[in-house]
Amino acid sequence: MPSDGPLIEAHALTKRFGAFTAVDGVELAIGKGESFGFLGPNGAGKSSTMRMIAAVSPVTSGYLRVFGLDPATDGPAIRARLGVVPQEDSLDTELSVEENLVVYGRYFDLARPLLRQRAAELLEFVQLSERAKDQVEPLSGGMKRRLTIARGLVNDPELLLLDEPTTGLDPQARHLVWDRLYRLKQDGTTLVLTTHYMDEAEQLCDRLVVMDGGRIVAEGTPVDLIREHSTREVVELRFPPGDAEVDLDAVDGVASRIERLPDRVLVYTDDSDAALARVATAGLRPAAVLTRRSTLEDVFLRLTGRQLID
Repeated sequence: MPSDGPLIEAHALTKRFGAFTAVDGVELAIGKGESFGFLGPNGAGKSSTMRMIAAVSPVTSGYLRVFGLDPATDGPAIRARLGVVPQEDSLDTELSVEENLVVYGRYFDLARPLLRQRAAELLEFVQLSERAKDQVEPLSGGMKRRLTIARGLVNDPELLLLDEPTTGLDPQARHLVWDRLYRLKQDGTTLVLTTHYMDEAEQLCDRLVVMDGGRIVAEGTPVDLIREHSTREVVELRFPPGDAEVDLDAVDGVASRIERLPDRVLVYTDDSDAALARVATAGLRPAAVLTRRSTLEDVFLRLTGRQLID
């Protein structure tokens, strides 16, 4: 039903599995036509939140509305207006490329003539028209991912949920998927995605949240998050083995933060030239120097830590 409010709205949204709290009091408001991202390490609560939005996992407590509807009572009506692209491709390898779309579309009670037309349009959209009659199994990973996205669009959804849409793809395939998702956004489709690729989040997301331990620890546009939680530039200094504990007091005053990693030292600064001048004046001789702009990855690692989570 039409609504002037957010397409997705959540307050104190919580999901528990026994004693484990996967999503802990999340607050969300996602507008129509927005491209919104969830970032976070494994186990942060991203997928659990997405499953509640998709009306396939019940809310433990809190408030959630999708299209103004309650997933607890209006699940079928919500799912009819959704498109879902799961992390793992679950295509039917016994069917052809075209048949995967037509058969899936029947779950939405769409007529076969309409589905044939819709399948042709979607395969052209994802650049798979020439493979329409081919079996799915021999397709490359990138082709299968594009077919999965086409399948998620077969019911012409208002909202498309994408879980790690380009995981495992080579750069060319990733950029093609990004282009298709950008076109969908331009056509008014609301996109909600999870991703581990920080450049993907910067490319696709108007706004995003960083989750950790089931909670939202930061929210904003990519530019705003970088501005708030990092510096304009990062200087990466690699020193010869044995010099990892080199004294960097020389950059005091021009470095907002210094992070020592096993293989390099990161100097967070708004003036990389001044930081490098201080390093040279102090007589320090790094084996390699890289100056780059701050990215969402810097924000992500600062907020969630560098410890590997299994």
